[in-house]
Amino acid sequence: MQERMNINVSATDYDKTSKTIKSTLTLLEEMVHSEDGFIITDSEFAFGWHFYIVCVNKELIQKLADQMGSDFENLKGKGIEKKFLTWLTQKVEQKNLRIKLAIKEEMESSKFGIF
Repeated sequence: MQERMNINVSATDYDKTSKTIKSTLTLLEEMVHSEDGFIITDSEFAFGWHFYIVCVNKELIQKLADQMGSDFENLKGKGIEKKFLTWLTQKVEQKNLRIKLAIKEEMESSKFGIF
């Protein structure tokens, strides 16, 4: 079983945001010659927002980091996952969508007061 990075997504338009994320990650797969590197779950709708999870194989993230080299290292964030989240956020924000991305595990630990 491959290790995955789980990203919580909050968006006002599930169809547009999930298609944008899917196309971005599909292009990433093509760029690094990979397949089946991510999964996007169905959304749950509450308070006018759609909530869903994007699971990305850490191998895919590592391939992106290797290919981008110093450009990846210069992205904001500590660690490969935070830098990938910054990269993905920048790609999605270019489409002018109302969306928030966060690492799932971090959200769960802060919910219980563990920092």
